[in-house]
Amino acid sequence: MIKVGIVGISGYSGEATLELLLKHPLVRVTYVSANNTKGKISEFWPQLAGKTDLVCDKFDIKKAVEQCNLIFLAVPHTVSMEITPKLLDAGVLVIDLSGDYRLNSATEYKMWYGADHMDSKNLGKAVYGLPELHREKIKKSKLIANPGCYPTAALLALAPFVSVYGESTELIIIDAKSGVSGAGRKATFAFNFCEVNENFKAYKVLNHQHAPEINLYLSKISRKLPKVHFVPHLLPVNRGILETIYIHLGQKVTLNIVYDLYKRFYKTEPFVRVLPPGQQPELKNVVGTNICDIGFAVSSDKNMVVITSAIDNLIKGAAGQAVQNMNIKCGFKETTGLE
Repeated sequence: MIKVGIVGISGYSGEATLELLLKHPLVRVTYVSANNTKGKISEFWPQLAGKTDLVCDKFDIKKAVEQCNLIFLAVPHTVSMEITPKLLDAGVLVIDLSGDYRLNSATEYKMWYGADHMDSKNLGKAVYGLPELHREKIKKSKLIANPGCYPTAALLALAPFVSVYGESTELIIIDAKSGVSGAGRKATFAFNFCEVNENFKAYKVLNHQHAPEINLYLSKISRKLPKVHFVPHLLPVNRGILETIYIHLGQKVTLNIVYDLYKRFYKTEPFVRVLPPGQQPELKNVVGTNICDIGFAVSSDKNMVVITSAIDNLIKGAAGQAVQNMNIKCGFKETTGLE
C-alpha cells in the first residue's frame, strides 16, 4: 500500500485521477490540494459524495511530503516546475500531468509555452510516460512526464509504422479532434455552451504546443521522418479524442501488411486494441476507459496509409495513463485499478 496525493484536484484531470485512485486496491489517497478551491471534495465534486472524506486546501509542501510517497501534479503548465524540485528533493516520486517536463529543451519549452523553464536540471531527467514505448525507463524514473492527450493518440497510432517505414515516409498529416474537457475546467468565452454546442472548428492550426511533443518522440523512433503537420479541432462533446492520420509514402504497402505490423507491435499491450481491416475507432467505444483503439485504410494506389486512433482524453490521455505509470513504477500489475 502506498500513500499518494493529488495537486490540482479542482480540475478535470485531477478529479479523474482521484476517481481512479479511490478504486485502486493498493493505494491510499492521503492528500489533495488546489490553490483556487477549499473544503470537502464532495462540495465541488458532488459525484464523489460518500466515497471520500478528503478535504482540499492550498498546496503545502510540508504536508505533501509528510503524507505522501508519490504525488500526481494535475496543475497548469509553469506551476509544476515550481513544485517538482521540492518534492524530488524530499524523496517523493512525481507524475506530472502538465506539459512542463515533456520537452527536452528549455528553449523549445519557451517557444511553445511562452515561459522560461525554471527547472532545467530535472527537465533532462524526466522520463516521457508513454508505457507502450518507455516502460523500462518508467520503472527507473523518479519524475514521469505524463504525455499530452493529443500526442498519446498520435504516437500510439504512428509508432509501429514509422519504426519500419520511417525512411520512406514523405508526409504525415494529423487531423485531430477533441472534446471540450481537453481545454480544462476554466471559464473562457470560447468554451461557453453556446459557443461550442452545434459548432465545430479548428484552432491553433499548425501552432499547437503538442506539435513539438509529437515530433520529438517520433524522431526518437525514426530520425529520417519528415516534419509532422498537426491540426487540432474542437468537438462539441464532453470528452474523447479521435485522430485521422494521413501518411504519404515513397513505396507501396498493403492493408494486410500494415495490420500485421500493428498486431505484432501491440500483441502484449493491455490498453491498445488493433481493430481488424474495415473497422474504424469510435469515441463511444473508448470513453470512460484507458483503451486506445487503432484502425487502418490504404489508398488504391497503395502509396497512402490512413491510420485512425481514439482515446478518452481524460483517461488514457491523462489520469488513466498517469495511474498506469504509477502501477509500472511501483511494481503493481499494470492494469490494476484500470480494468
